[in-house]
Amino acid sequence: MTAFRKWLRVLALLAAGWIVLAPAGAWAGQWVFGTYANIWGAREFQTWIPTGYQAGTPVPMVLVLHGCLSDPNSMAAVSRFNELADSQKFIVVYPRQNVTANPERCWNFMLSMNQSRGSGEPSILAGIVAQVKSRYSVDAARVYVTGISAGGAMTSTMAACYSDVFAAAAVHAGAMYKAGVGLVTSAESMLLGSPYDPNVRGRDAWNCSGSPRRLIPVLVFHGTADSVVNPINGDQAVQQFVQTNDLGDDGLDNETARYYAWSITRATTPVVGGRSYTVATFKNSAGTVVSQKYTIEGMNHAWSGGPPLLPFSDELGPDATGLSWAFFKNYRR
Repeated sequence: MTAFRKWLRVLALLAAGWIVLAPAGAWAGQWVFGTYANIWGAREFQTWIPTGYQAGTPVPMVLVLHGCLSDPNSMAAVSRFNELADSQKFIVVYPRQNVTANPERCWNFMLSMNQSRGSGEPSILAGIVAQVKSRYSVDAARVYVTGISAGGAMTSTMAACYSDVFAAAAVHAGAMYKAGVGLVTSAESMLLGSPYDPNVRGRDAWNCSGSPRRLIPVLVFHGTADSVVNPINGDQAVQQFVQTNDLGDDGLDNETARYYAWSITRATTPVVGGRSYTVATFKNSAGTVVSQKYTIEGMNHAWSGGPPLLPFSDELGPDATGLSWAFFKNYRR
């Protein structure tokens, strides 16, 4: 029998239901599309259910927020989170910003209604997380959030205001919580850095989650040549979350976590022409890593370690996707 005829026979058996390519109840990796709505509006989202997922076996989940001029498919392509999810067995959720909410599909992190728990876009994103958790077997102790640019700034808001939902977060080329309030100060913060004190914003973030507030470790990536979001925003995001986690570990503002790097290491991405980068690690007095910052030399506004020839992707930087997952899986809520 020729190879072609063999494939015809396999296809016929598949159509007849005689061949099963995965164990009963297990999934091949696939997209599932959904919509969530509340009084603040509605958003579509795409969920990647990883290869081997089985109902009844809880798996982690990562909420991934795209930047301006992007969408779930572009974000999945540049981050390659789906491929990692297939090998590591976690669900990935990609919300889509509406052009009616923002003509450039930016998350509106700068608007005051989107800087509080239970209102605006944060409430919609939290609702999407809750909806996915209700439909699939998600380990509620291992839910994480990440995003780039406007999605990175919104990641800071979600980490600040929903520490009871997320166990850890990663901010890529973004900004701290409430770096700007309104369009003017937000534009200023993107160009020059936030005019607000990160320590004050750290206490604001603590207050946003209500009670009980939990420690939420945050990873930050930022390129030194970012022409869209001034690199100082990465430093401010770290300082803000160190202050938040000073409160988060025992409820007291007592410098159990300080904006002081316990270690700084240097490395180079192991590819031809790879970028050099530094990793600064911040711990609390118990030795728990509360923040970590990757500063990537010469990288512009991009996802570090993404595929070549894609917008907002830098293949010469360290693998931000793999590093984010390695960071996330150390923490449970």
